[in-house]
Amino acid sequence: MIEFPDISPAITELWLAIAAMALLLIGVVRGDRATRMVVWLSVGVLAVAIWLVWSDADTSVVTFSGLFVADRFAAFAKVLVLLGSALALVLSLEFLERERLERPEFPVLVVLATLGMMIMIAANDLLSLYVGLELQSLSLYVLAAFNRDSEKSTESGLKYFVLGALASGILLYGATLVYGFTGSTSFTGIAGALAAQEERSIGVLFGLAFVTAGLAFKVAAVPFHMWTPDVYEGAPTPVTAFFSLAPKVAALALFMRVMLGPFGGIADDWVGIIGLLAATSMVLGAFAAIGQTNIKRLMAYSSIGHVGYALMGLAAHSPGGVRGTLVYLTIYLAMNLGAWGVILSMRRTDGKLVENVEDLAGMARTRPFLAAAMAIFMFSLAGVPPLAGFFGKFYVFFAAVDAGLYLLAVIGVLATVVGSYYYLRIVKVMYFDEPAPAFLQPAGATIAVIAVTAIFTLLFFLFPAPFVAEAHLASLALFP
Repeated sequence: MIEFPDISPAITELWLAIAAMALLLIGVVRGDRATRMVVWLSVGVLAVAIWLVWSDADTSVVTFSGLFVADRFAAFAKVLVLLGSALALVLSLEFLERERLERPEFPVLVVLATLGMMIMIAANDLLSLYVGLELQSLSLYVLAAFNRDSEKSTESGLKYFVLGALASGILLYGATLVYGFTGSTSFTGIAGALAAQEERSIGVLFGLAFVTAGLAFKVAAVPFHMWTPDVYEGAPTPVTAFFSLAPKVAALALFMRVMLGPFGGIADDWVGIIGLLAATSMVLGAFAAIGQTNIKRLMAYSSIGHVGYALMGLAAHSPGGVRGTLVYLTIYLAMNLGAWGVILSMRRTDGKLVENVEDLAGMARTRPFLAAAMAIFMFSLAGVPPLAGFFGKFYVFFAAVDAGLYLLAVIGVLATVVGSYYYLRIVKVMYFDEPAPAFLQPAGATIAVIAVTAIFTLLFFLFPAPFVAEAHLASLALFP
């Protein structure tokens, strides 16, 4: 008799799946007028999911025949993903109403994408990894093209779909090679097979290369970043904000679990590749953003650069490196969320939404709160002490130096200096240029998100210990 698997470790994923179906039914029955209600219900669903994850964070168990793992690392990453998704929904509500995109399927797609991310983070097998990845990707393809009346949105959705399908195919091909040369799709089985091999199989290395390329696309690391600027610019702004938050955290968490789990025993074969991805991402993100006038494209290149800093922790291949990356992702989530909140507030009094850096001119005199918050986020993204962004970079740089990756750390410092230019340029435009027409007062929920993230970013240096301690405990789950 087949024993029924223990489903309790996956209770959060089951909750999200059932809630998404219920929310979809509400949207079908009540139509577009239910959008606001479905958005807030979705935020509530995600808040309950955070409680479910954190209340069971101390467990470490593998279930569903080895396909699914629940541990401290998964709990930490899941909380970040759920928080990013919930707050991105809060920021999206005003935009959807003003742009007349009030359709209840928007929050449902966000919840389903979040469910895919949760499965990715908890994957303990190449099969469950792929299922979670595709559930996330299919939802994101639709979200990128959500504004059906916009040619740019449709174009971004099509580009993301075509390139995403290619990346998924590459990853799947790599997974088949790994399976063919190790005889297992389980992370534990792959690690055991590699440990038993006296001589490294060239087939496994080719499979690892393809898997790495597929995952690098998902995190938008150079040279697999080509989709990011166009999709970020063309997609509706709240969708772009969502793309830069939860999916980025989930993909990086998956990257760490895959590289440090099944392939942790052959780290010498991939550390150099990850270091190269990190270095090229930091350099391109720093230099390519300098000439950007569209703030969404600028933030796209900024996100590419920050992926490089996060990958630096993975390249260190140590608990300190994973801890540094998790701290970095926590801080990046807060400061990026706040920055996108300000960008979503860039709406003129005539109702027109604007996206150029020059449209921020003189905002310190027309909207002083937004300008002050944006200045905090820009200084933090640049890594200026004592703001939170400085500590994020400090922990990953420290991990890289501790691992002997001195060149990578030097490249990171130089990229930080170069990247500071375009962040500080935004501050200069807001405070020293002649004022452009004023923006509308954003909704109360948007102001609340901006205020909370700004306070967190500004005062993080007073209470870093709890976050660093939790990140340290999470990192130990990948190094038993």
